[in-house]
Formats: sequence, structure tokens, C-alpha cells
Amino acid sequence: MKCLVLAALTLAATPVLATTYTLEPNYTQVVISWDHLGFSHPTAQIAQGTGVLEFDPAQPTMSSLEVTLPVTSLITGVPDLDEHLKSADFFDVAKFPRATFRSTRVEKGMAKDQLEVTGDLTVRDVTRPVTLHVQVLKLGDNPRTGVATVGFNATGLLRRSDFKLDAFVPQVSDEIALRITCQGAEALGQAAFLKGKEEKARAKKQ
Repeated sequence: MKCLVLAALTLAATPVLATTYTLEPNYTQVVISWDHLGFSHPTAQIAQGTGVLEFDPAQPTMSSLEVTLPVTSLITGVPDLDEHLKSADFFDVAKFPRATFRSTRVEKGMAKDQLEVTGDLTVRDVTRPVTLHVQVLKLGDNPRTGVATVGFNATGLLRRSDFKLDAFVPQVSDEIALRITCQGAEALGQAAFLKGKEEKARAKKQ
């Protein structure tokens, strides 16, 4: 009896292993917005993010996230503005084509489905801490792929001057608002799905 009790206590104390998710580039996007002379609030999108998420809904504060964003994908819908933002005045994508985010701390938010994720954001080889307010949207099997999937949105604020992006401050606001959407698929299941998809495509060509 004593052995059974000890075994039960051991099992109860053992943490459930987090699931490894591969971020899906087509559904991983960041939208940034800023104040332009007080007259408007333009936006730009950086898409096709890649990375890895470790997530266990039973222990969300043990989660971790690493994301790489291709700043070369930045688009505003205004070609001249795209070119300027990618120039040395701002992101200087010729020298610094990528931005990265690596979580360092995850805390519970005000609601059950909310988390506060702090991490190191690196832009133009400058690294600063940023906190994101995350809402977990859904956890379950993707009905189109059958692969376990998790999705979430996040918001945050940063000062672009912290990352050597301070051209035209204060006429153009130093503060930048972030809106992020992200979707990750269970790594092994996603790899098997993509492999099967490729094999079907090759079979059709034969």
C-alpha cells in the first residue's frame, strides 16, 4: 500500500512534457503601427515568421518561444515607403535581413487564456527586452491537416529608438505598437503531413 501511495505521489509531481510546435510561416505575421505627425497611423506587415514553440496547456508558464522574422518581407502597400523603411535610415535590411525574438519568462495573465511573455527582441543586432500580452486562441487538431495545432494573438509596445530606428523622432512617434498572430503545428505531425503532401505532388507529375 505504501508503495502505491509513493508511486501515485511521484506521478502527480511529474510535470507533463510540453509539446513542440513548428510555427507555420503562412500564419505567423507581425503588424506594426505608428503615429505620423499626428495626422495618421500607418501600418506595415512582416510575414512568413519561422520558429519553435514549446507549450503545455497544463503548465503554460513553462512555455518557450523562438521566432525569426524576415524583415525583407516588410510591406506597407506603398512602394516608396517600403523602400525607405528597408533602407539604412530604418531597418537596413541589406545588413540586417532578420529580426528574432526569444522568450525568457512566461507568466499567467489576468484571464485563463492570457499570458505575459517577456523575451529578447533583436533588431539591427540590437537586443532589448520586450513584453507581449498573449491570448491563446485555440488548441486542438487542425480539421484540414489532422495535426495538433495551437494559435494565439499578441500585442505589445516598443520604442524604435532602442533599436537604432529613431529617424524623424519625435515628429514620427518613437512608440511602435505591435499586433501579432501566430499558429504552430505539432512538429512531428506537421513534418509527416508535409512529406505526404510532397509525395502526392510528385506522384501527380509522374
